[in-house]
Amino acid sequence: MVNITYDDSGSTIATLPDGTTALYDAGDIAWVLASTALVWLMIPGVGFFYSGLLRRKNALSMIWASMMTLAVVSFQWFFWGYSLAFSDTANAYIGNLKYFGLKGVLDQPSIGSARIPAIAFCVFQLMFAAITYVLQSFTSFPWPPRPIMVFVFVWSTIVYDPIACWTWNSNGWSFLLGGLDFAGGTPVHISSGTAALAISIYLGKRRGYGTERLAYKPHNTTYVVLGTVFLWFGWFGFNGGSALAANMRAVQACIVTNLAASVGGLTWMLWDYRLERKWSAVGFCSGAIAGLVAITPGSGFVGSPAAVLFGVLAGTLCNFATQLKFVFGYDDCLDIFASHAVGGVVASFDGGLAPIAGGWLDHHYIQLGYQTIILWIMHFIPGLRLRATEEAEILGIDDAEMGEFAYDYVGIDLGHGHDFHDDTHSHGVGALTAGGREPRITPEVELGGGREGVGAGRLGVMSSPFVSMFYPA
Repeated sequence: MVNITYDDSGSTIATLPDGTTALYDAGDIAWVLASTALVWLMIPGVGFFYSGLLRRKNALSMIWASMMTLAVVSFQWFFWGYSLAFSDTANAYIGNLKYFGLKGVLDQPSIGSARIPAIAFCVFQLMFAAITYVLQSFTSFPWPPRPIMVFVFVWSTIVYDPIACWTWNSNGWSFLLGGLDFAGGTPVHISSGTAALAISIYLGKRRGYGTERLAYKPHNTTYVVLGTVFLWFGWFGFNGGSALAANMRAVQACIVTNLAASVGGLTWMLWDYRLERKWSAVGFCSGAIAGLVAITPGSGFVGSPAAVLFGVLAGTLCNFATQLKFVFGYDDCLDIFASHAVGGVVASFDGGLAPIAGGWLDHHYIQLGYQTIILWIMHFIPGLRLRATEEAEILGIDDAEMGEFAYDYVGIDLGHGHDFHDDTHSHGVGALTAGGREPRITPEVELGGGREGVGAGRLGVMSSPFVSMFYPA
């Protein structure tokens, strides 16, 4: 049990097992716990954001995957993840099992800051571990659920925990070299982005890749906006909480976080406007996320003018980086590599900051190899292959693996004899409509600036998820 008292100012005095005492400010602890809750909210935010970008036949499984990932990583963090990343007896590359099962993680000063107890630091860092996997796991959706759960545990252990140790553990080689990563540019964004690239290469292209069938608009732009709201709101805890104290550095991190997101959103939206003369909500949301990614590592080190530069460069470079998948021929359907890896690289080098150690541009190419090896090992284990079956791609993961749907009328459509053929939907004798259960508005469709179509934004074929319910062909 915790043995604590309070001084006259209300600060917590913890008596440690060796008889010494540690003094913690209640305001610092409160801010870290509040930031933990804010970062937790980002996890379903990612699920809603990417769910809205997909076709509705995979919408529910995307949201489910975000919460499942939180659950698996929470157990992994308790089991040995925290110890591997933050044991105070770690070597330069990875920790040991000193804190296996969180044994001894309670009221002693944390390795991150002596201003908060280890248990508060532990739960705050858990949220970073969880959201890192959520970001990269959706790059080539759909995935079957069972292999995802295994891969989450293995990837967190072999990839995330060592990188977190290098970057944030006071014994880590990157930390000792003086790498500047305030809130996770390398452990979170560059690692998730390069993992997304590895997964895309391993899984290959989806059925119908390169055809009009996959040139669809986001099925629910409201989900995209809702996810962005959760992410933007939670990022105040993501960056501001990384100060690990309620101080001026936390305030400055919040200011530059909001500014970079705002400028990034405006920049991306303006680049998309040049293509179609439309003010894209999806484009604005994409740019805001890119700006948030870019400011993350430097949020505790830079001022407001630098945040504007981060936002402009992230909104521009990440926007055009969405075309890399067409140049190199990989199928990153949600542009996670473009948003997070490229955004993380922008963050590492922007504004004259020293390159953040441990990432690709620090010549740590081996992390891509580690992730690819994990994927191929699982490929040959029965039941753990990550590529969905052809039938599951056609039906959607919601139907094939979960038997539940994001929208009731999807199930109603299935129950009334409507015929589905290879990502096309036919109502009786009517014409087929492309894009899975995403009916096109015909006869006039416009291909333009889409992340799943042609151009730099996330806009593609005009579609509506409600057409098939109210206006059968």
